[in-house]
Amino acid sequence: MTTYDVGIVGGGCIGCSIGYHLAAETSLDVCIVEKEHHLAAHQSGRNSGVLHPGFNYPPGSLKARFATEGTRRMKDYCERTGVPLDELGVLVLATDERERARLETIRAQATENGVPTELLESPGAIAEYEPHAAGEAALYCPAAASVDSQQYVYALAADAADAGVDVFTDAEVRDVRQRGETHHLETSIGPIRCSYLVNAAGLYADKLAHQLGVGEGYRVVPFRGEYYELVPAKRDLVRSMLYPTPDPELPFLGVHYTRRTDGSVIVGPNAVPAFGREAYRNTQFDLRELAETLGFPGVWKLFASRKMLGVGLAELRKSYRKAAFVAAANRLLPAAEADDFRKSYAGIRAQLVSRDGDLVADPMVAHGPRSTHVLNAVSPGLTSSLPFGEHVAGEVVDRMG
Repeated sequence: MTTYDVGIVGGGCIGCSIGYHLAAETSLDVCIVEKEHHLAAHQSGRNSGVLHPGFNYPPGSLKARFATEGTRRMKDYCERTGVPLDELGVLVLATDERERARLETIRAQATENGVPTELLESPGAIAEYEPHAAGEAALYCPAAASVDSQQYVYALAADAADAGVDVFTDAEVRDVRQRGETHHLETSIGPIRCSYLVNAAGLYADKLAHQLGVGEGYRVVPFRGEYYELVPAKRDLVRSMLYPTPDPELPFLGVHYTRRTDGSVIVGPNAVPAFGREAYRNTQFDLRELAETLGFPGVWKLFASRKMLGVGLAELRKSYRKAAFVAAANRLLPAAEADDFRKSYAGIRAQLVSRDGDLVADPMVAHGPRSTHVLNAVSPGLTSSLPFGEHVAGEVVDRMG
C-alpha cells in the first residue's frame, strides 16, 4: 500500500494544476489518480478549447478574476511549453436591438475587468473581421484564443511529474474511507493511502464528496454539448470565433463557431440534459445514473421554470434534428448550408445544481475533515485552470497547517 501526503482524484486540467502547484511550491508527497487510460478524456479534452478572457463575467467575481488571469498565464505557459495556441480573437454578434443594447453592458463589464474590446457598430465594420458573419453590431475581443486542450493537460501533467508528483492512470477510485487522519482509497490498481484528499473528479466530484459527508445539498447534473464541424471546403467561411450575444439569465452560451489550432472549425455546442454522466451520444442511457438525477429534488425545481423548460426542449430538438441545429448556427453565419455541417464530437458539462434548483454559476470548493472538494469548475474551467489550481493548492496547504 502506497502512502502520500496528498492524494488528488482526477487527472483533468484542474487536478493536474493543483498537483503541479502543490509539488512546485511545497515538499509534500503528492499523487494524482485518474480512472481513464488517457488524461483529459472527459471535460478537459472534450471542450471547444477556447480561452475566454473574461469580458462577459461580473466584475469582482471569481470567474472574472480567474478568466482574465488564466488567459494571460495560459498564453505564457503555451509559449514556454510549445502547446499549440492561436490568438484569434472573438466577435460577439448582435442580431437585433435588444442584443445590441446587451453589447454595451458586456463592454462595460469588459472594461472594468481590464479586458480590451472594440464595438463594431455596423455590418460593414463586422465584415472587415468576418466577411460572412451576420449581425447589426458586434463586440470584438482580440484577447480570446484557441488552445489544444489535450496537449495542454499532458504538458501540465508532465510538469507535475517533473516536480515529483506520481501520476496513475487506469486507477478508478471505487471506494474511499477516512480512518483517523488517513484516507484509504480502494482503486483498480490497488489501495492508496493519503493524509489529505483533494477531489477534482469532475463529473463524479459530488459522488466522491458525498461519501465523506460533504456537499450533500448539491448534485452534478450532466449536460451534453454536441458539436458539428464545417467540412474542409467551407472552413474559410470563419476566420476566428463567432459567438452569439449571451442571455444573462442562462448559464449556456448557445451555438457558436470556433476555429481550432488544427485549422478545423467546430460549431456548437448545444446543452442537452444527458441520460448518464458519460452519455456522449443521444442514444446512450445509464438507468441508474438517470434515476439518481431524477430523484434529486433540485432537478425538478430547475425545470419548473418555464424558461428553463423551454430552453431544454429547444436544445433537445437541436440534438435529434440537424435542421434545428443548423438553423441556430445560421443566425451567425447564413452562408453555411446544411451539407456544410458534419457531425463531430460531444462533451459532458458537470453542472452543479442545488437542492433548491439553482444552477451554481461560480467555482465552488467545499472542505471536509482533511479533504478539499472541487464541486463546481464549470466554464471557463480550462481557461481558469492555472490560477484556480494554484488557489485550491493554497487552501489545501493552509488547511494542512
